[in-house]
Amino acid sequence: MAKEATLQVRMDADLKEQAEALYREMGTSLAEAVRIFAKQSVQENGMPFVMTANRKNTYGRLSKYADMGLREQEAGAMERALVEKHEKTD
Repeated sequence: MAKEATLQVRMDADLKEQAEALYREMGTSLAEAVRIFAKQSVQENGMPFVMTANRKNTYGRLSKYADMGLREQEAGAMERALVEKHEKTD
């Protein structure tokens, strides 16, 4: 399958370095791990691992990993990128 799409993800630099080191030790890359995650998600028709919700928190257990500042920055990012792409071609 041709790789024709790009995914950009913002994350803490230290977390990225740790993940890259982990996957390098496993003989792969962070990018390949993301592709594996996406493929497995499609196969499972959902998250490829069990998620549970902490009823005390709207965002559940994953909220401890969320950066609310980035959520606000990234809101509408896809739409902005599409508009920008089409403005360049006009």
